[in-house]
Amino acid sequence: MVQNRAERRLAELAERLKRLRADLEVAEEQCLHFEDLADDARLRALVSETPGAERQHRDAARQAETMARHRARLSDEILSLEQQQDELLDKFYSDV
Repeated sequence: MVQNRAERRLAELAERLKRLRADLEVAEEQCLHFEDLADDARLRALVSETPGAERQHRDAARQAETMARHRARLSDEILSLEQQQDELLDKFYSDV
């Protein structure tokens, strides 16, 4: 009975990890995109020295930071799930 629950939980964790890893790949690509946009906006703000360009730079930098935080949360969640998975595997194989 305990073994069946552990197997189900391992399967659930594996599925969640698969989805999170796919989400992390997308988030990493988006981070690069937003960082490029922020860099371009920074250069435009430096060259044009207008309030509008500076505002666009701040907005772009804020978007890049938000995406970086999202990526970090995904990475943290993946690490946490991997630790849970390791603990379950240890328990599973110690019970067998």
